[in-house]
Amino acid sequence: MEAPTQKFKARLGMFIAGGITLFVLAIFIIGKQKNLFNPVFRLNSTFYNVSGLQVGNTIRFSGINVGTVDDISIINDSMVRVEMLIRKEVQKFIKEDCKVKIGSEGLIGDRLLVITQGNASSALAKEGQQLDSGEPVETDAIMESLQITAGNAEIISQQLAEIMVKVNSGKGTLGKLIQDSTIAENLNQTMNNLKKSTKGLDENMEAAKHNILFKGYFKNKAKDADKKKEEQRK
Repeated sequence: MEAPTQKFKARLGMFIAGGITLFVLAIFIIGKQKNLFNPVFRLNSTFYNVSGLQVGNTIRFSGINVGTVDDISIINDSMVRVEMLIRKEVQKFIKEDCKVKIGSEGLIGDRLLVITQGNASSALAKEGQQLDSGEPVETDAIMESLQITAGNAEIISQQLAEIMVKVNSGKGTLGKLIQDSTIAENLNQTMNNLKKSTKGLDENMEAAKHNILFKGYFKNKAKDADKKKEEQRK
């Protein structure tokens, strides 16, 4: 009976040691994520709507995780105050004119805070300072806008389809022009007539140049043209 008891004690000791190790490791990982073991400083900002932001959510600056949301409290019926814990080493980069905006991990991911970069000449943000905020664009509003755009595109597609059906069936002015061969022949005939008229007009003008009654007119016109060319050369 003595041997099994020793084995049981050894296994129990290993199990307890493993459990304590996992517990300490979990505390270390969670503490590191929540900045429990790093020196931090506090900032805050106010929003009309935090849009699902929660305590513990990530704070980013220049695309890097620099802190976590420490507390969210309602100030009044239209304002919500958000307390932020930021790593102390990042304080030298955050200016007084930086703004805080609510973003998300992808289109439908977890909410997070994004601190925008300020002006290089601005003063550094101090402990407990309040930064200006930018209100988030709601996902519902984005989806509603996309639905309206899709609906408009569908209406336009239907209208274009109806127009093409009418054109193919010979309805409307454009359809008749495309489908009616008589109209096409008339247009061709009209163009031929215009070409003949232009050719006849050119012939008449050439004949008029050689007519004794119009020779003086065309000579004077030619002289005027030569004078203009000489003036332009000078």
